[in-house]
Amino acid sequence: MKTQISIIGCGWLGLSLAQKLVEDGFSINGSTTTKAKLQELQNQHIHPFLITLNDTSISGNYSEFLTGSETVIINIPPGLRKNPNKNHVAEIQHLVHEIEKHDIKNVLYISSTSVFEDDVSCPVITANTHPNATSANGKQLIAIEQMLQENSNFKTTILRFAGLVGKKRHPSTYLSGKSNISNPDAPINLIHKSDCIAIISAILKTELWNCTLNAAYPAHPTRKDYYQNYCERHNLPLPTFNSSEKSEGKIIASKTLVQLLKYSFKVAP
Repeated sequence: MKTQISIIGCGWLGLSLAQKLVEDGFSINGSTTTKAKLQELQNQHIHPFLITLNDTSISGNYSEFLTGSETVIINIPPGLRKNPNKNHVAEIQHLVHEIEKHDIKNVLYISSTSVFEDDVSCPVITANTHPNATSANGKQLIAIEQMLQENSNFKTTILRFAGLVGKKRHPSTYLSGKSNISNPDAPINLIHKSDCIAIISAILKTELWNCTLNAAYPAHPTRKDYYQNYCERHNLPLPTFNSSEKSEGKIIASKTLVQLLKYSFKVAP
């Protein structure tokens, strides 16, 4: 019997992850909120489910989606940019109630390093640093992390990714040609999608549960140097920065992840 995993959220990262886990021999249930994407999942040998979370309930065949899975990977961002008043904590709470009803052993929650505030001191953030975000997005992520960690019905690992980049997704394309950009001297914290998938695969392989990991590529040039150099190399209009105020930032250290998983980062962002 193949080990079955349910992935909540087969978007930009989740779909690529699901494809890799299918290749690795797992049986994958994958959820999407888009009806048109069901066939795409099916074509990739992912068992497709149309599931939508909201702050009052869950819609879709979530019981069949969860039944038989050993591990659930929760990979859905809060989505507060589009809907600032959204209660993402309540959405995940409904999901957790359903997870509790099934024989789920492990939960992997894909969180974000936005649970940590930027500061003029640019502190080094380790896996032991206490989350201190004051943004609505950050505070909801912190609440969800705590809710999952305090639940004794399953083991939880929290995996906080820095800014995600990939072949067709890079912040430089957004910043290119823009002017008056703040925080020129803040260090960058990015991670390539290939490393994200490899790290998740390593967690599943080593069964590294009940821990919290930060994940960012271990090179942190300043925003100004990094984005101007990237745009120059790719023949994009250079961004310009505003140095009139002191930069605020942080350095995300992945030392705990590297040690526990014996992991080497593969792709520089």
